[in-house]
Amino acid sequence: MKILGGHRKMKNLKNQIMKQTTFLLCTLFLISTILFYPKTTFAYPFWAQQNYESPREATGKIVCANCHLAQMPTIAEVPQSVGADSVFKAVVKIPYSNDLKEIGADGSEVPLQVGAVVMLPDGFKLAPQERWTDEIKEETEGVYFTNYSEDKDNIIIVGPLSGDTNKEIVFPVLSPDPSTNKEYHYGKYQLHIGGNRGRGQIYPTGEKSNNVLFTATSTGTINSIDKIEDGSFKINIEKENGEIITETVPVGPKLIVKEQDKINAGDPLTNDPNVGGFGQLDAEVVLQSPYRIIGLIAFFIGVGLTQILLVLKKKQVEKVQAAEGI
Repeated sequence: MKILGGHRKMKNLKNQIMKQTTFLLCTLFLISTILFYPKTTFAYPFWAQQNYESPREATGKIVCANCHLAQMPTIAEVPQSVGADSVFKAVVKIPYSNDLKEIGADGSEVPLQVGAVVMLPDGFKLAPQERWTDEIKEETEGVYFTNYSEDKDNIIIVGPLSGDTNKEIVFPVLSPDPSTNKEYHYGKYQLHIGGNRGRGQIYPTGEKSNNVLFTATSTGTINSIDKIEDGSFKINIEKENGEIITETVPVGPKLIVKEQDKINAGDPLTNDPNVGGFGQLDAEVVLQSPYRIIGLIAFFIGVGLTQILLVLKKKQVEKVQAAEGI
């Protein structure tokens, strides 16, 4: 009996070890999958960081427009003036219709995601969370801010976020204090703002995504259309000299051509599935000196008192003239 009980304990111990080992291996596999094989949709805001030292080119174009070819409006709300060492809100609005769906990387319809970049002037930066008001904390719930790079804390990016609930993104910004840092001065500053909704049409490598209109590169007749197992298509175009040119269309866009159609170079082969786009604009904010405000108030008071004294003096002169019969 003692020997039988010992065998049972050893068997139970082995089963527990195998279960724990299996659970540990599955957990490690899941973590490694998330870390080393992330989905493309999670990576797109960082492509600009990896390929461009600054998100704004010398021409003034924000580099997000290199991949997001369609233009869509972006709206920004920034206070006209702010005080030194104060926290203010820069609001980026990314409007689009609620019923829009776009083509995902796997060809299925997915909700649109949004992202934004705010290029602040030197000295301005994302406000530390301990200085956020309750209102700002409520408005930024679920939003994660990232600096463009370690040495560019004045450039803030956000995204991707669900577009259904983030068509208006609030950036809490901290202004510099020229009284403690002589590198900065009171005056007018410019902000560069960009807002995006939806996936891009071109990858940073130059390849087209499946979220773009595909066109023919050659003139000829469509000899055949082969559908691949993953849902993509290979369109074989026969040129006049008999040469066969193969056009590859990934899963997602819908074909608008058929076999035996005659096409010219540049003619569309698919519909345009893109419903998103990118927009950018510039805004201005004045870093206001408190002494200038005090001086302005004193000037207004002085002008008001002068006007009152002039009126009183005029009435005094009129009374003297009336007494003398003039």
